Amino acid sequence: MNKAELIEAVHKLTGKETSRAAAKRSVDRVVEALKLGLRRDKSVQIVDFGTFKVIERKARLGVNPKTGERIKIRKSRAVKFLAGKDLKSKI
Repeated sequence: MNKAELIEAVHKLTGKETSRAAAKRSVDRVVEALKLGLRRDKSVQIVDFGTFKVIERKARLGVNPKTGERIKIRKSRAVKFLAGKDLKSKI
């Protein structure tokens, strides 16, 4: 499911009381709230769904798949999602 499909699903779930534009604004606001929470708290927990966490990846050595040359990969941050118990049981 991509963002457009998510917006359409939200629109269908809310019925005629919500327009597609309102569904899009809602999805956009939820995404912005997730970004803000991750930036500020480094973690966002949604009960019965899961937890988004910012993790630190250490610097490491890798291999360029085209040339076989060893390269240095710098440390970076990424977002990890841990599914909650309820979500795990439904997929």
